[in-house]
Amino acid sequence: MSTLKIHTVESAPVKSKPFLEQSLKANGRIPGLHGVLAGSPELLQAYQTLHKLFTESSFNKEELTVVWQTINVEHECHYCVPAHTGIANIMKVAPEITEALRNRTPLPTEKLQTLHNFTLSVVRNRGRVTDTELEAFFAAGYKEQQVLEIILGLSQKVISNYTNHIANTPVDGVFEKYAWETTTV
Repeated sequence: MSTLKIHTVESAPVKSKPFLEQSLKANGRIPGLHGVLAGSPELLQAYQTLHKLFTESSFNKEELTVVWQTINVEHECHYCVPAHTGIANIMKVAPEITEALRNRTPLPTEKLQTLHNFTLSVVRNRGRVTDTELEAFFAAGYKEQQVLEIILGLSQKVISNYTNHIANTPVDGVFEKYAWETTTV
């Protein structure tokens, strides 16, 4: 059971209603996370805006998935790991990528592994990456733009992961089959 209210369009603050209606239109339902975020219209708007901006970044669908799931798994988000597994499937991301991320095992390509490692370092070290890590990231073919876009993705995930920890948001029914529990590294 959620420790914070999961709003519907009817119960949400007036300023949140248009954002929930947008969620309903885009998803055919209101994701539980959006229902919780609706308790603060500003936070729901920020989350939806960051999501839109991150999906429009220079990352392809596999790279988006790597950044999202690296952060979700590191933050041990019981809601976002299954949700992004389902989203990755909808985006037709190869299952070996999502399974590697969920299980903390090596990714199928060196470039995606480098993206994962760099993202993980950004999260764990609160942005204090080493010159060696930055050089490895650039050597894999990434640029300064992608360094900054990881920070954008992290901003979105901090909102969702932390909210889900506090709210104990139930996993949406459509994603229950992708349930996930953290594993010891």
